[in-house]
Amino acid sequence: MTNRKSVLSVVAVIVTLAILFSACRKINEATTVGGDLIPPVDNINTFDTLVDVTGFNDTFSFVNDSQYLARGEEYFLGLINNDPFFGKTDARMFLEFKPFAYGVYPFARPDSVKIDSIVLVLDHLENYGDTLTPQLINVYEINNGSSFRFDSAYLIRKENVTYNTAFPLSKPGQFFIPKNLKDTSKAFRDTTTHQLRIKLDTNFARRLFNYDTSNAYKSDSIFRERFRGFAIRSESSGNAIMGFDPGGASKLAIYYRYPKRNSAGAMDTTVNYFFFTTLSASANYIKRDYAGSPLEASVGGTTPDPFLYIQTSPGSFATLKIPGLSTMSNRVVHRAELIVEQQYDVSDSLFRVPNILYLDAFDPSITSGKKYRAIPYDIPFSFGQPNFTSPIFGLASQVISDGAGNRVNTWKFNITRYVQHVFTKTQTAYDLRLYAPFTVSNKYGTPPTASDPNTNFNLNPAIAKGRVRLIGNNGPGDTNPRRMRLRIIYSKL
Repeated sequence: MTNRKSVLSVVAVIVTLAILFSACRKINEATTVGGDLIPPVDNINTFDTLVDVTGFNDTFSFVNDSQYLARGEEYFLGLINNDPFFGKTDARMFLEFKPFAYGVYPFARPDSVKIDSIVLVLDHLENYGDTLTPQLINVYEINNGSSFRFDSAYLIRKENVTYNTAFPLSKPGQFFIPKNLKDTSKAFRDTTTHQLRIKLDTNFARRLFNYDTSNAYKSDSIFRERFRGFAIRSESSGNAIMGFDPGGASKLAIYYRYPKRNSAGAMDTTVNYFFFTTLSASANYIKRDYAGSPLEASVGGTTPDPFLYIQTSPGSFATLKIPGLSTMSNRVVHRAELIVEQQYDVSDSLFRVPNILYLDAFDPSITSGKKYRAIPYDIPFSFGQPNFTSPIFGLASQVISDGAGNRVNTWKFNITRYVQHVFTKTQTAYDLRLYAPFTVSNKYGTPPTASDPNTNFNLNPAIAKGRVRLIGNNGPGDTNPRRMRLRIIYSKL
């Protein structure tokens, strides 16, 4: 989770500086009528115009999305069965737990042991969705034939392992309410909050006791031959996903009693743990199912979409076109910002907006590899990372009123330098892409060339959570004041 802390700090800087920047701005942002003259700035006549921006929905797939998840990230588990705009989500986790050390027997005494219980404990971080609907959680054993390794990262769009769903390791009928995971759990030597505790069949615990230092606990490679790991999934009518930290307080707890020495009939109670270690494999599978949803119905059309549906990785995106931009005459651009606003729905209280939306550009001149690049001139890079220490780009949203008493989010992407270069004919006008990526992979170069290197960086703090329905633009004649638009504040030459 450490590599995400820096991302969250960056987001805080963006928001803080954006507030300061907007408070100091001299241009009247309340002006919304295209072509109006607004109050002079430093004795310069400054004009304000709006340019139509149309959007077309699409979804990521294996063809255009290769998102991997490292072992130190937040993992998700659960089912969303009824998002009114984005359909269903099925999140499954695959984790490997290990003894504390090899070459030693991990339990107190193997003889005359009375096993009380065995519990898979998952360190809970957060919920996303309807937290009141119970979910049935089952645990299965990953097949030995699966290639499941600690030194590999796995695609989140692919279920990378196999397991037999006919023989669960978990005890049947274990329903959990996501909201209750924040409550205190009381157990022997382990009383704390934010735990998902799944009871397993004690026959599996007996297997672990029957192993010894020659046939299992001698080395990690030998132990992996005996036990490859857990497949954990929800199998009921849930409507939320739950976030967990495998590397935090997650563990496999085996509770048992054994005879006290020199005390006839007396028993000692203890617990032993297997942990998610640096040698543990992990994977998170996120399945999106858009069948019958408004998002699915909007994909593939040739007319602009009235609503844009953006879902965090692995999710969806919108292609944005600004046909009028390349035909405008040269002028001095003081500010050019792409404005997109959320359309309120009651389900937004359950399914929160993404932490960050991102805008990049489709470059048809790139002949191989990824054809997307950072917006030219508006995102400076240093040592392969974007410079987001100033509020110039607008990744984080602002909260506004939609005029009907609802609080909604709006994003204002500052693409001033890019637009200025389009006006001076030193830059091609690109189609743009709006999405909510976990990580970004863009070509970067100033000025851009087809041979520019690829740059990768982290953006949103987690996969899977976050979606938003944005107001689109029907093109010329759309009079909705909240429509998607490019606002340009300029002076004539």
